[in-house]
Amino acid sequence: TGLTTGQRVVTVQKGPLYRTEGSHVTLRCKVSGYQGPAEQNFQWSIYLPSAPEREVQIVSTVDPSFPYAIYTQRVRSRGIFVERLQGDAVLLHITELQDRDAGEYECHTPNTDERYFGSYSAKMNLSVIPDTLSASMAPQALTLTEGDAVELTCEVSKSTAQHTHLSVGWYLLQGAGEHDAEEILTLSKDFILKPGPSYEQRFLEGDVRLNKVGNTTYKLFIGGVKPSDQGQLYCEAAEWIEDPDETWKDISRKRTERTSLAVMSQGRDLSVDIAAAEHSLSEGDTLQLNCVVGAQKSSSRHFEVIWLLDSMEVARVDPHGVLIWEEEYEERAKLGQLRAFKPSNVVYVLTISEVGLKDKGTYQCSVSEMKAPGDLHSIQTDVSSGIQVDVKPAESHLRLSVSTSTPRVTAGEPLILHCEVRGATGPVSLRWWHLPPQHPGHRLLVATMERDGALSLGSTYQDGGTRGSLRLEKGSSGTFTLVIPSTLGEDDGGQYTCEATQWSRGQNWTEKGEAAVMVSSMGLGLHATLRSRIATVRHGQSFELVCQVNASYTLEEVPASVRWLFQPSSATGPSQELVRVLPSGAVVWGTAQPRFQEKAQVARAGTSFRLRIHSALPASEGTYQCEVQVWRRNIPPRGQPAASTSSNAVGIKVVLPESKLRVATTDSSVEIASGNAAIECTIVFAQNNSQFAVTWYLLPPLADATPLQVVRANCSSILEYGSEFSSPAQKSRFLSQRVSSSVFRLQILSANPGDQGRYYCVVEEWLWLVDGWYKLGEGTSGRTTLKFKLPERELPVEKANHSVSAREGEAVTLPCRLQGAHLPGMWLSATWLQAKSGGRDSALLTVGRDGTVEYPQESLAGRLYLRRSSAGDFSLTLSSVESGDAGAYYCQLQEWQQQSQGKDWALRASARSGYTQLSTVPPESTVLSRICSSPSLLNFILYLPLVPILLLALAVFCWYCKSRK
Repeated sequence: TGLTTGQRVVTVQKGPLYRTEGSHVTLRCKVSGYQGPAEQNFQWSIYLPSAPEREVQIVSTVDPSFPYAIYTQRVRSRGIFVERLQGDAVLLHITELQDRDAGEYECHTPNTDERYFGSYSAKMNLSVIPDTLSASMAPQALTLTEGDAVELTCEVSKSTAQHTHLSVGWYLLQGAGEHDAEEILTLSKDFILKPGPSYEQRFLEGDVRLNKVGNTTYKLFIGGVKPSDQGQLYCEAAEWIEDPDETWKDISRKRTERTSLAVMSQGRDLSVDIAAAEHSLSEGDTLQLNCVVGAQKSSSRHFEVIWLLDSMEVARVDPHGVLIWEEEYEERAKLGQLRAFKPSNVVYVLTISEVGLKDKGTYQCSVSEMKAPGDLHSIQTDVSSGIQVDVKPAESHLRLSVSTSTPRVTAGEPLILHCEVRGATGPVSLRWWHLPPQHPGHRLLVATMERDGALSLGSTYQDGGTRGSLRLEKGSSGTFTLVIPSTLGEDDGGQYTCEATQWSRGQNWTEKGEAAVMVSSMGLGLHATLRSRIATVRHGQSFELVCQVNASYTLEEVPASVRWLFQPSSATGPSQELVRVLPSGAVVWGTAQPRFQEKAQVARAGTSFRLRIHSALPASEGTYQCEVQVWRRNIPPRGQPAASTSSNAVGIKVVLPESKLRVATTDSSVEIASGNAAIECTIVFAQNNSQFAVTWYLLPPLADATPLQVVRANCSSILEYGSEFSSPAQKSRFLSQRVSSSVFRLQILSANPGDQGRYYCVVEEWLWLVDGWYKLGEGTSGRTTLKFKLPERELPVEKANHSVSAREGEAVTLPCRLQGAHLPGMWLSATWLQAKSGGRDSALLTVGRDGTVEYPQESLAGRLYLRRSSAGDFSLTLSSVESGDAGAYYCQLQEWQQQSQGKDWALRASARSGYTQLSTVPPESTVLSRICSSPSLLNFILYLPLVPILLLALAVFCWYCKSRK
């Protein structure tokens, strides 16, 4: 559709445009069809070829903060600015075009309309091409006579890839003004010769001509010079290109050095003229002055020439050519800085190399004609007009700009810095310095490039294995690029300073520039998260763990390894390494859990690391964790990593097959009068492939008694007795047997009333699962109460309780006697026990029917004795009494009768004695005890002349000791 009234339209200069590096470029932009104020604002941006989708802001007519950092300095220094042609039209100026200025330019106008309608920006392309134009002419100082011919040669060449035209022109400069040059003759870009106004007639007459010889040579010919031709002549070449709008634009101009032309009139007999190739010089330049003598038949005449500076003599050349220097110039002449000579009889030359400020002023040459060499008086003398020579202090046009294409990097990424040096007129040496942010004021030398291109690195950067092989390269455009292939860490950030030094004629000038970079640690933003879809798995089921790693950089581009750690649920201490995946992809399995290698599989996809466990076993149960290590890119992953992170821990529980075990829980009782007892434990239901371990427990008759482990039979029927039943006598009486696949029996041989209580079993179900036995569950049986059917008759035994005291280390006898005689044909057995609170009383000694003695507690066997004064005396003697022997003791008597020869024994009567409470007394002092127990020693002491009080105290103590005995 066409445009309507009021529709905004932005137009820019038609592209693409080709402009040479270093030239001054202007780009037009105009807006029409807008509403709002007459003065519109404009904003210029560029889209660089390296990032064609990214806008880089350059300059704005309304917002000073609009430019990006790369253009800020150039905008501030008006290297880039916007010229307003009128309210709705502007020109973008780039005063010195750089190679990086190439790209697609966009002119944008902020909206001032009531509504958005039309176009608000327009784009065009600008290409930067090398400036290949050159123009040269050898400088000369010519002195001609009016009417002589002169020919000057100018060499002009270009190598631009685009189609361009050349124009070449000659100009005459008279006076001091650079802008007063007069055009002599020009060959235009359209190949048309155009003379200047003052030379038009002479051009038409053929006296002024311009000839092109070959591809690069242009010659100016003037047939008869005139005094008006006197001055400085130079050649100027321009390169032109046709823009898309069909207009021609000069993209480069070059001027040659100047030739000095002096023209003498023919009417004078003696004339003197002085000329200089350059009037304005800088310190260190070379000054050449030509003094030309005009005279008829000059070859046969004799001249003496004196060079003057501000009317003071510098040197003279006599008619023989002998040179004489004034005293203050002799030293410089010896050093070769001053030279004066005569190429011919009418031309005299003064050359000053490496001019200084003292050499500026007005130069003249005075010529005197002598009748003959050696005459002291001249025939005639003429002095040239003065020529003003200005010597400026040496200065450098050296300029540099520092930039970086990597302002923010992560450790391991390369750092690229550019130092663009412009305006250098001599060799340049360059140094890069680093100012680490952690050490303000302290700078490190990074690299140096000398004038001859020799490269050296600072001591910190010489190890190529640390940061890689640093490079410092010089581009054709004068840009020095420093590349650090692999940054170490945050210490590599901070300011980088480029220091360029230009060397010329024994002097040097230095310029500096800085660029800031930020290097982030690889640990910054590095984070690992471990997850699993299921936390509880069944035996034999597979599960997968995913370690998701996040970082502030692209993880796939850096060397990375992952360690999978495992902490078994039954273990303590540090986690064990299951497997490690190296940066190369190699897999190294840990030795702590060798079974995992057969069941585990590791994989990586992008930033996710996976561990898959096939057919989970109980040994797979525990806590898992992943640890990720990263190394810097561009450096082989050796030594310590640059950063590491550990994930959260994830617990995995492996559920074993459900136990089906059921044990009979019905309570029962067993009553015996004597002999053996049997207690059974029955499995009601269990899996066919299960194995069982059974543990028998006894609950003594006391109400708050603690269960005592009698014996445990594991899956292999190996017996393990509890502490109360671990003596050989007890082990021989209590046996665990498996009488069938579902019935376990506890046999109690030669049971006695001390064995009474409630018995039960705990059955454990075990299953073999590939790597070992695992407990599936357990069941507890009902209680079986063991009772003794006591006889009606009770033996006559003393029932009274009494106490006895014994000194530690001595012996004590505990009474147990049958009162009266026992019946004939009866046999007695006895058991001594020590009462225990809250549990089963401890048997100390047992006397069988046949008189055999057993010691349930082997540790007491050497200290227990029976002092039987009669068949019914079972008194117990305890020797070497210890403090731990204190307590209550009692004896239990039983009377037996054999039914008949070879038959079982029947219990006919029984009895239990009263308690004997034993208390222990610590041993006495050894010395005092011996004194009191020895009458002779005591009588000896009494005869000693001691203090009466001591005698009285000793007598009282001895009385106390004897009364105790």
